[in-house]
Amino acid sequence: MHTPIAAALAATPEARAAEDILRACVHCGFCLATCPTYQLTGNELDSPRGRIYLMKAMFEGEDPGERTRYHLDRCLTCRSCESTCPSGVRYGRLVDAGRSLLERRFPRSPGERLRLGLVRNSLAHRSLFAAALAAGRALKPLLPSALAAGVPEARPAGGWPPVRHARRMLVLEGCVQPALDPGINAAAARVLDRIGISLVRVPGGGCCGALPHHTGDHDGALAAMRANIAAWSPALRQGAEAVVMTASGCGAEVREYAYHLRDDAAYAERAAGVSERTRDLSEVLAEHADTIAALIPPARRPQGAAARIAYHPPCSLQHGQQVRGKAEAVLTACGYELQPFAEGHLCCGSAGSYSILQKEMSTALKVRKLGHLLGTQPAVIASANVGCQVHLQSGTAVPVRHWIVLVDALLNGKD
Repeated sequence: MHTPIAAALAATPEARAAEDILRACVHCGFCLATCPTYQLTGNELDSPRGRIYLMKAMFEGEDPGERTRYHLDRCLTCRSCESTCPSGVRYGRLVDAGRSLLERRFPRSPGERLRLGLVRNSLAHRSLFAAALAAGRALKPLLPSALAAGVPEARPAGGWPPVRHARRMLVLEGCVQPALDPGINAAAARVLDRIGISLVRVPGGGCCGALPHHTGDHDGALAAMRANIAAWSPALRQGAEAVVMTASGCGAEVREYAYHLRDDAAYAERAAGVSERTRDLSEVLAEHADTIAALIPPARRPQGAAARIAYHPPCSLQHGQQVRGKAEAVLTACGYELQPFAEGHLCCGSAGSYSILQKEMSTALKVRKLGHLLGTQPAVIASANVGCQVHLQSGTAVPVRHWIVLVDALLNGKD
């Protein structure tokens, strides 16, 4: 796509990031078939190709307005289009650049900035979110049913094995997951311990940066990235093999650290090292699927209806990280019968803060996704991202759990 960047914008970081990506687009329209928002609205401006036209006009110097903001805000950044695009357009990076430029050229109202700031700060700060969630749980009986459905029940974490193996991997504790479901990381630690790998929590880390990144706080996102790199680097130098991600949304962000910090002289090299050594939990355990299966006592292997599960692969895993089939391989080796369902490539509507900021679109996508998942009559719905897990659970009574919790229950007798 020929894009003459406006002279006044040519030197901006957004234009430098966007120019080559824009030129890679050949208008083919393949992305329309796999874009969740386009599937709902049928409006091309709610598709990657339509949004690219809006961003192209902005980079060429046209003054953006409310229409551009409206359609860019409605993008989930699920990156399904990247999996489909035959030209390899890096749409996720392009929409980041477009949104950043839009914020500078067409600032939001004070009220909108306040709303975004409240969402960002309430989610990205672990202690603040934990306090808010605790209050929500205490008041749940008094809340309207639609609001109460989004407040998950408290779950115990269970024990965390001591660091006792020569093989060590680090874990991102994150911001919302420790409060929403602390058992996910603990279950991962227990399963890894059974195959001779110690999962290590490192002080000083926190939010991966995705929440500030996707709510317009560029500086806050970079600060979160630098804090994690600083926390993990000493342990990586001392022999830790990898940084393991139990939330695929965080994994997709951490794998982009090298790109986001490429111009930071103090952090670029370390950021590249972290990105290279970031692995989704499913990638690690898929290499040991047969070993894990052999460790499960026969009496605990799933049988009959209990073996029927529907596995929802998060967009951040299958499109953002391009990791497919790994968690499924582990679950299958453990005896679960994964039920096929339609539109497995489409987003469930969670997408980080999207479920709060774009409630109507998010709910429509959740209903559509649950229709396909529940049609398989599963005993459990499994996923690999806590956001998807909580979002889907708000729409069904069927248990929705992180897949590692299911594996841990088979290995260690917990549920």
